[in-house]
Amino acid sequence: MEHIREEMGLLTQIIKGIAAQFGEKCEVVLHDLTGDYEHTIVAIENAHITGRRIGDCGSNLGLEVLRGSVKDGDRYNYVTQTKDGKILRSSSIYLKNKEDKIIGAICMNLDISDLIMAENALKSITMHSLDQVTEEVFVNDVSDLLDYLLQQCQNEIGKPVSHMSKEEKIKAIQFLDKRGAFLIKKAGDKVCQFLDISKFTLYNYLDEVRGERTR
Repeated sequence: MEHIREEMGLLTQIIKGIAAQFGEKCEVVLHDLTGDYEHTIVAIENAHITGRRIGDCGSNLGLEVLRGSVKDGDRYNYVTQTKDGKILRSSSIYLKNKEDKIIGAICMNLDISDLIMAENALKSITMHSLDQVTEEVFVNDVSDLLDYLLQQCQNEIGKPVSHMSKEEKIKAIQFLDKRGAFLIKKAGDKVCQFLDISKFTLYNYLDEVRGERTR
């Protein structure tokens, strides 16, 4: 398979089957990762879990996989949380072509909020620890995802942009690059505005952090 759309019939059948097996509490999403990250979702079942729909973007974890920051993309039974407080047990499986290049993903998000409320009786079923929650962000618009990454970046540096030194801004760009922020279309413009730097400076800083990574 070279492209997700070559097997849309089969893949859609698979995600419908998974959703039917686990019921309305299980969202199943098919992502096409060969185009713009702004519109990766090509099929989704039980979309009410995260509120996303066909044509919306992927999460921050997908960006990290595409950027190469995560060596093994597939993840199973990790716990995350939606903006409205649902606790999810999730798994993400990445699909590759013959050249071993990632072309898509099937992601399952099972709402275990009710089980958490009965944790003492159902702990063996939920298989989770709230001390090990993976931070995954589900958004409809990729610009919201970039806003989230910028906020995380500022939290990582620990001070507002107006007080950041050159070295701290380079560290901020390294943080964003590692998390795939620059895979988002026109991210450079927003990052420049956020860090109060020029495009020329941004590219110089990017060359610097990427050069250090390959040494």
